[in-house]
Amino acid sequence: MLEAAGLTAVEETVYRLLIATSTASADEIAAQTGLTYVQAEGVLAALATMGLASTTDRQPLHFTASPPDVALLPRLQRNADALDQARAAVTGLLESYRGTRRRQDAGQLIEVITGAEALRQHLRQLQDNARHEMLWFCKAQYVAMPSGSNTAEYDALARGVRYRVLYERAFFDDEGAVDNVVSSVGAGEVARSVPHLPLRLAVADRTIAICPLVPGGPAGSPVEPTAALLRDSSLLEALTALFERYWEDAVPLHVSDSGTVSGTDDSPGTAPLRETDRRLLSLLIAGITDKAIASQMGLSRRTVQRHIQHLMTVAGATTRMQLAWQAARRGWL
Repeated sequence: MLEAAGLTAVEETVYRLLIATSTASADEIAAQTGLTYVQAEGVLAALATMGLASTTDRQPLHFTASPPDVALLPRLQRNADALDQARAAVTGLLESYRGTRRRQDAGQLIEVITGAEALRQHLRQLQDNARHEMLWFCKAQYVAMPSGSNTAEYDALARGVRYRVLYERAFFDDEGAVDNVVSSVGAGEVARSVPHLPLRLAVADRTIAICPLVPGGPAGSPVEPTAALLRDSSLLEALTALFERYWEDAVPLHVSDSGTVSGTDDSPGTAPLRETDRRLLSLLIAGITDKAIASQMGLSRRTVQRHIQHLMTVAGATTRMQLAWQAARRGWL
């Protein structure tokens, strides 16, 4: 049991005897273990060298065990640290190996998945292994997962994985689609809508993705769907950049307390702004500083900043530049 601390089976046996008997000589250890005197003497000397035993003043020479917390725990910690370092080294070697293999074998970059069941299994595994973020393009007419059947998303959200999902407008015509989005957003999904998406896509942690290669599903080809499993590569980086580009232009989906979803029609201006907000936006887009805006509008600087933050939330913008873009797109000015 103490092999993890660097002890052999014989050394562990002798150390346990020392703990149980307080002190013991080589003769006594030999008599209780079946070792020869020379063997017992060698084991005791090894334990003393490792700091697990020390000699006493009794004659003939006796040994006593060192306290386990003092003798063993530091050794275990050193071994654990060494194991962590070894694991990190192996991970680095694995990445180097994969990098070399990818350059020499395209099969290491792209794996073809055929069939709806195989696609569902890979999509579940993709989400089960995700640690940080999932990115999705959701088109109308499912290929492998009908609306509401992707329970792996809820498990991942519960683990703290961030989901950013783009829905094309026609998606909401599918049966149960709106209810599915309401449940997902309620669980933590961040959702946006666009008029049309160019393809289906799921990306996990920006290192692996699944992208169907041919039409499939109720509105597609009657043959089994075929998809590509893409690993870390320039192609995957391009698909991730494509997602970010569509995300930037998309309309945020908002779920009300009553369970209705706004933003699914991709209309540019769903709620007219107050005149105060319109004036503030005009000044902001003109490049006027917060302090100057506050002075011109007779507001405090903090109030101006609070108004701007509210507008950014409504527009689904994370920067003021995005707010200006969304304001123009939605007809707020």
